[in-house]
Amino acid sequence: MAFIHTIFEKLQRHPKRIVFPEGNDPRIIQAAGEYVKRKLGPVILLGKRDEIAEIASQHGVGLVFINVIDPEKADDLELFCDRLKKLPKYRDIADEEARKMMAIPNYFAAMMLQHGQVDGMVGGVSTASVSLLRPLFSLIKPLPGVPSVSSCMVMQVHNKQLAHKGLFFLADCGVIPEPTVDQLAVIALEAAQLSRQLTGEKPNVAFLSFSTRNSAKTHSTEKIIAATALAQQRARDQNLEIEIDGELQADAAIVPEIAQQKAPDSPLKGQANVLIFPDLNSGDIATKLVQRLAKADAYGRILMGLSKPAADISRGSTVQDIVGVAAIIGLRAVAYRQLYPDQGIRIIPNSNE
Repeated sequence: MAFIHTIFEKLQRHPKRIVFPEGNDPRIIQAAGEYVKRKLGPVILLGKRDEIAEIASQHGVGLVFINVIDPEKADDLELFCDRLKKLPKYRDIADEEARKMMAIPNYFAAMMLQHGQVDGMVGGVSTASVSLLRPLFSLIKPLPGVPSVSSCMVMQVHNKQLAHKGLFFLADCGVIPEPTVDQLAVIALEAAQLSRQLTGEKPNVAFLSFSTRNSAKTHSTEKIIAATALAQQRARDQNLEIEIDGELQADAAIVPEIAQQKAPDSPLKGQANVLIFPDLNSGDIATKLVQRLAKADAYGRILMGLSKPAADISRGSTVQDIVGVAAIIGLRAVAYRQLYPDQGIRIIPNSNE
């Protein structure tokens, strides 16, 4: 069974509400219809009701269990403006400016998410990432102890001999251009948490580089080595069942035969399923190449470090991509309190339970 179908089955037992701020995009409307049809939960589309209804009709999508909200006319607009003005950053904002801001779908959706009116948010299909990330960073509380927000791509390739049945988690591929040593360590542990939640398997984390085991020595490789050591130490401190190694070239991380040649002492043994990139350039390029050249199934970018589940999807996403990401975000919402308890004690739930 394909990975995403296991996600569908799990979410059907605990349906969750997803808001799509770009409610007038035909792909979003079709994905909303598919999400509801699969009994994954209700959907909220933001936008002009008449416009969305017309597009839905053109594509044969019924609006049963799909709620359409126009932020400019919403009953909650004034309430959201009041909540906005209570935030320190917006305390001095004028009433009219607050209304203009909260009428923007991405801000309205983020406020819905922060205050529990929806369980997850998926956007980015027709806007630049900054238009989605800025409201999320402004209105959604960060996770305690996580210094920065990052992202993860979930990708399944056709070669099921690789990793966990061809399933990989790649980070960071969408947020931090030049992560520090500390940020890389956090990215690795958060991506490992996501992997464990969605698969129930022990994460094998590889910090990637253009060199393996000091075959080249540069500032970049030294940063990767330091980040690996820091992530290993934090995993031990938190009693996390994670295998971590680096620095490794990509082939030494995922091909057992090459790992035996280049890094015979690696505990990963060429079976890494969580791949950590040194910077955003390499992460974004790699994920798009894998998706297009290997025709991999790609789901993301899943945002990590926020206290509420959200995703920033690519403008090149298909309807099926969007449905898959929404299902992953819904499943994240099911276990979020267990995964990130208030007291900072991390419990990684086994998704097979």
